[in-house]
Amino acid sequence: MRQSDLFTKTTKTISAEEKSVNASLLIRAGFVDKLAAGIYTFLPLGLRVLNKIENIIREEINEAGGQEILMPALHPKENWQKTGRWESFDALFKLKGGDKKEYALGATHEEILVPLAKKHISSYKDLPRYIYQIQTKFRDEVRAKSGLLRGRQFLMKDLYSFHADEKDLNSYYEKIKDAYWKIFERAGIKDKTYLTLASGGTFSKYSHEFQTVTSAGEDTIYICEKCRLAVNKEILKDENPVYPVRNRISNGVCPECQNEKFKVEKAIEVGNIFKLGAKYSAPFGLKFIDNAGKERAVIMGCYGIGLDRLMGTVVETNNDENGIIWPKSIAPYQAHLLLLAPQEREIREKADLIYNTLLKSDIEVLYDDRNLSAGIKLKDSDLIGIPLRLVISGKTRENIEVKERKRKEAKLLGLGEVIEMITNG
Repeated sequence: MRQSDLFTKTTKTISAEEKSVNASLLIRAGFVDKLAAGIYTFLPLGLRVLNKIENIIREEINEAGGQEILMPALHPKENWQKTGRWESFDALFKLKGGDKKEYALGATHEEILVPLAKKHISSYKDLPRYIYQIQTKFRDEVRAKSGLLRGRQFLMKDLYSFHADEKDLNSYYEKIKDAYWKIFERAGIKDKTYLTLASGGTFSKYSHEFQTVTSAGEDTIYICEKCRLAVNKEILKDENPVYPVRNRISNGVCPECQNEKFKVEKAIEVGNIFKLGAKYSAPFGLKFIDNAGKERAVIMGCYGIGLDRLMGTVVETNNDENGIIWPKSIAPYQAHLLLLAPQEREIREKADLIYNTLLKSDIEVLYDDRNLSAGIKLKDSDLIGIPLRLVISGKTRENIEVKERKRKEAKLLGLGEVIEMITNG
């Protein structure tokens, strides 16, 4: 992509109301545009990042046996009434159609998937099943103030598993834990992310969250310095916890390894997993006939990752005073080629040749061919945060000045060396 053709531009100024680092940098760098609190347009650069995150998630969930579908975002009222959540789900957007019927915008999809599953699951031979989607969600979020971390409209991967018994559910639950670690590793945040005990489990002692440590986090977690298990502070507020986490933490003992050393950190929840039991299958009568001919309730698990939130978390944990530092796996482009002497024909021709050669080598490259000063181009490159910067100028002669975004030093390499570096690296 030639930057002169790019739909968007960087900007120096944004609204003073935008306090979050992730939104500030993403808006300034031209990745997203804010329409209203918690509502963002993903611009060409931002959509490339979001698509890469989506592909990583899809690959790992498919590897874990997931089958992808796409459910409606508009839900009939009666589906939500069956579970009692039409009245109890505070963040549900509700509307009335021209047919006078009431609907909800999908905040989550248990009420839609379970009756769908009932049409296809009737025997133990139909189990287990793992169904997921990557779909836009809508929530009437009153605290939409943290950029992409807390939105009113956002993209989410929600996976639901259907099982004949608890043993099978537990086995798949552990499999998804592993899949999530692979996702967060590929997204570049695994080292800062902790498996965290949380409240909200309906079929087990607790649920699990994946929390990424950052000062921008809205949650407080206690991290065991020995086994890395974390506990969400909210769990400690339970009056009668089913799992004695509060007492153990209060006494300074890890509930997993009995270690006595903890550190307290702010963190962002980037994923969660729940054992649902029959909480949603029961209201819809989702049952199966076991191998003994007995009718039993299907039990379920659910597993969520917010893609927007994951993108915002990456920015919150990968930046410096100059801008974003994208991990290679989800960067919008592999390389940012800068032409620093656009008025000089010979140098421009050289840069054009390098750009075309990189494209022919299947390398994703953003080519800054704009007729702007070197200072502006270098600052924009740091702000946008593509992992590798390639500079062509009168000083580089037959070589290319190569600098990794996360490092200070630059080096001169030939085109072949650059291609090899990117391809193998």
